[in-house]
Amino acid sequence: MTRTLLVLGITLLAAPAHADINHVLTQSAQISIDQAYSSAKRIGSTYSASGSNVTPSVTSGSTTTSGAIGGLNLGSLTSGVPAMVDTNYAVTTAGSAFSFSESAVIGDTISSATEVTATTGTVDDLPTYGEVVTGSGGVKSTLAATALSSGIMSITAGGAGTSAILSNKMSLEID
Repeated sequence: MTRTLLVLGITLLAAPAHADINHVLTQSAQISIDQAYSSAKRIGSTYSASGSNVTPSVTSGSTTTSGAIGGLNLGSLTSGVPAMVDTNYAVTTAGSAFSFSESAVIGDTISSATEVTATTGTVDDLPTYGEVVTGSGGVKSTLAATALSSGIMSITAGGAGTSAILSNKMSLEID
């Protein structure tokens, strides 16, 4: 019986170790090229006039109306822009001080000249609006990235508006 216990004890002590080993290698390569873009915003028409010791008048056809102010004729639109009605100003009391200020902004007409060519990344026709932001996009040129199973990674620079990210991750876990 002692011999059986001895054999059983040696067998239990000589049992193999049970351990988990986890080894992970991850490689990735990512390249990107900026897209072409154009953003246009039309500006509106505005008119303002102010002053002291001045008398405004508007002439339409052969009739002059004293005390009237012209400005924008919203009843007459051409491509989304109202026509201007001229205002005439005269000093009310000659020889006295006067002040006068007039401002007019003619808004943008409706345009269809906004086109970006996706194959070349260029903006062919720029819009003629009051506020325009345009980017021509990236140029691939020689842009390339390589990640081999051997762990060797390489990148070749491209033209303007390009980027590349190479990533290499190794983890070893023993439990």
